[in-house]
Amino acid sequence: MKTAIWWIRRDLRLSDNQALTEALRQVDIVVPVFILDPKLLASEYAGQPRLAFLFGGLRELDNNLKRRGSQLILRRGDPLEVLTGLLRETGAEGIFAEEDYSPYARQRDEQVALFLPLKFSPGVTVFHPEMLLKADGTPYTVFTPFSRTWRSLPASGSPLPAPNHLNPLPALASLAMPEKPFHPAESSFKAGEQEAERRLSAFTDSAIEDYTDMRNRMDLEGTSQLSPYLRLGMLSARQAVWAARQAAELATTAAAQKGAETWLNELIWREFYAAILYHFPHVRQQAFRAELRNIPWRNDPGGLAAWKAGLTGYPVVDAAMRQLNATGWMHNRARMISASFLTKDLLINWQEGERYFMESLLDGDPASNNGGWQWTAGTGTDAAPYFRVFNPILQGLKFDPQGDYVRRWVPELALVPNKYIHTPWEMPTEVQKQTRCQIDSDYPGPIVDHKLARERVLLAYRSGSNQGG
Repeated sequence: MKTAIWWIRRDLRLSDNQALTEALRQVDIVVPVFILDPKLLASEYAGQPRLAFLFGGLRELDNNLKRRGSQLILRRGDPLEVLTGLLRETGAEGIFAEEDYSPYARQRDEQVALFLPLKFSPGVTVFHPEMLLKADGTPYTVFTPFSRTWRSLPASGSPLPAPNHLNPLPALASLAMPEKPFHPAESSFKAGEQEAERRLSAFTDSAIEDYTDMRNRMDLEGTSQLSPYLRLGMLSARQAVWAARQAAELATTAAAQKGAETWLNELIWREFYAAILYHFPHVRQQAFRAELRNIPWRNDPGGLAAWKAGLTGYPVVDAAMRQLNATGWMHNRARMISASFLTKDLLINWQEGERYFMESLLDGDPASNNGGWQWTAGTGTDAAPYFRVFNPILQGLKFDPQGDYVRRWVPELALVPNKYIHTPWEMPTEVQKQTRCQIDSDYPGPIVDHKLARERVLLAYRSGSNQGG
């Protein structure tokens, strides 16, 4: 019987797995393998929450494989060495994997492909970055024309079903599933393909109808919260896009159709940032825009520490950071607000924030995280203009109007009236006593004056731009 290795990386699922499907089409026995790569595990970007989510996903995948007569083989070491050994042990004729586009993944895969029979399938994104080029063959750096081209490509087929049965494996050594690290205590994200599909179905059945209007409201459950599952491939990009298009087709109101279209647009943003990292890998090390590589950032360890801990004195920023620290996830509007505060109000290098998000997020993705930070900092492709500086007070009033989000994550402010919930430092002394929230004692006063910070950052960006130009 013919044998092949299914090398699992960012595709922790059996449904719509094109690498697995192709392997099953060509051979009788497929050996599912996940390799714990010491280089990735030791990376400064490999945060404990995401590792916990990964290990949870591996346990769930192993259970799903066992129900079908197979099992997950877990090994640790250099991928080339591990795969070479496995080919020898199993007599496998090929290795099937889902192609990844991050700089490290491409370098790793190119090395493996030099020595071993490695075959790629799509899946991390719907379309390969090389399929989305301008007429002159160069990559897009602006989202709107990229999106137009993406939408013009023939729709990919419907998602593939999971196989019902897999042939049993020969006796192979496998490491025990790691028990630690554990999920953040307050995280509501259960790892695994089954939970991903449940969330997708629940979102497209209801919340997607109001997505356009509600996706920016931090106090409401208005988003899909599927990003951790897309990050590790517990859900494929094609499954999400297919669901968005089906929701648009089946919509019975204009609002519902618009909601589905808006969510599809967000999924295309994910593909855009994957393409940017593929074509311009240097964005991980520096600003995309050369003229903004010399901004005189401030070295402010105290400010950075206050931002990380959610102790800046600006309630919506602090709520965002505490949500991140408690759950490993943060609402997208909150990501923009907290990123703007770090880069614009504190004038701290966006790379500090990028690193902390990668350490902390379940969905920390090298492409989307970098793209989001550079967009907010104004240094990236298709970025917000550098002079756009979010006002954290106005953002709070607009997207958390009753202060419910703030009160949930900043319990010191639980009794503060709506009038002061986004500006607690304005509370009269008597109100501070009544609400048991003394400013600078129970809750910090603002660590920076937003108006002065805005003037400072505009001056710094102009200065950096002049040097860079």
